Amino acid sequence: MMGSQVAPAQLFYDFCLDDHVPDDHLLRRIDQFLDLESVRSELKPFYSTIGRPSIAPELMMRMLLVGYCMGIRSERRLCEEVHLNLAYRWFCRLGLDGKVLDHSTFSRSRHGRFRQSDILRHLFETVVERCLSEGLVGGEGFAVDASLIAADANKQRSVSAHEWRAADFGAGAGRAVREYLATPDDAAFGAASEVTPKFISPSDPAAQWTGAHKAHAFFAYATNYLIDTDHGVILDVEATRAIRQAEVGAARTMIDRTEDRFALKPEYLAADSAYGSAANLAWLVKEREIAPHIPVFDKSNQTDGTFSRADFMFDPDANDYTCPGGLVQFRRSYKTPRTGIASAGTRLYRASQHDCKVCELKPQCCPNMTFRKIPRDLNEDARDVARAIAETPEYERSRHRRKKVEMLFAHLKRILRLRRLRLRGPSGARDEFLLAATAQNLRRLAKLRPPAGLMIATMA
Repeated sequence: MMGSQVAPAQLFYDFCLDDHVPDDHLLRRIDQFLDLESVRSELKPFYSTIGRPSIAPELMMRMLLVGYCMGIRSERRLCEEVHLNLAYRWFCRLGLDGKVLDHSTFSRSRHGRFRQSDILRHLFETVVERCLSEGLVGGEGFAVDASLIAADANKQRSVSAHEWRAADFGAGAGRAVREYLATPDDAAFGAASEVTPKFISPSDPAAQWTGAHKAHAFFAYATNYLIDTDHGVILDVEATRAIRQAEVGAARTMIDRTEDRFALKPEYLAADSAYGSAANLAWLVKEREIAPHIPVFDKSNQTDGTFSRADFMFDPDANDYTCPGGLVQFRRSYKTPRTGIASAGTRLYRASQHDCKVCELKPQCCPNMTFRKIPRDLNEDARDVARAIAETPEYERSRHRRKKVEMLFAHLKRILRLRRLRLRGPSGARDEFLLAATAQNLRRLAKLRPPAGLMIATMA
């Protein structure tokens, strides 16, 4: 006989929400590391002392963290999921009958109090401090890198750079356009490069048109991570245009800010060759005294079989290069002393035409020139330091540890599903990147510092 299900007629229930959230649930493990008391104190000056009570900022923060930790990209869907999911309700302190806020509340707070107080950066730094107190940051070595995230901009509606005029946008311009017009001197955006992009998006002009993925070009922002290489904790995050100059500038900003905020200064910095320019290496070696575990960005190597600059020996005391004929910078005196520094920040060393003409190695040295010339960057000594470090076992170890930042970017896009931004403008990119980095650090804390009871159960 087939049975049937009958709804129970019980009128009263003894139900405890805490009992229905498993001990090993991600949000329960994250909750022990989340302290939002400082968030309330930071936001208090931005609320009025009179009027109707607002929605608690802690609730909005907890809901946003649920969305980023669990990969829920839509705020409308986030509100629905929090309404239905018991674990989400428990994490947000809503109980069974608590009312979930409307999705539009996030936008009003984001464009108002959150950005005025820079509360999302405060929340991120609070979590970093917890990582420090839990012993997850060694501070010996840092790694830096950038990854492209597609912007919320349709490339089919883009315009060429010479057709876009900032003067055409008045007071009625969109928020993303106003933000872009307000950042002409920002090194991360307007002043990052003098090169004019090929196309501009009218809806988000700060987004960079890029073909860096060797496929179809698209509009994107770059999220820049500075991590500690011990456990891959994100120490700082910065949003920039998707170009190398802005990314290198962001690395400097994050290193300085990390030292100011947490008193952390690494012994070495690991990065790829995009950060290996002479100017950046000189900044690390001479100004910050940080060992650059970075491949040198150098285009002096020849591929046609002729001698490269590395085949010549430089003598810093004599200020010349050694070759069969000898290279010097000046071969005669000038009435007006010359610095010998070219506009590109290099010194040009020239061999004697008489020596090169009779040299047996001329076909291998300068077959298409009457004499050999070698440019030397003013910061070539910093490059030499990086080249020497690249021959050490420590460099090989740091090269492998640097891959942790690539793993974080893969986690960001595949697990947290941040492949495309929802918000527009520089502020929108900053908000999303800060929240995503905060979620990643919280997940790292939950993984590496589980509750004592859960650890014992796992070992048993």
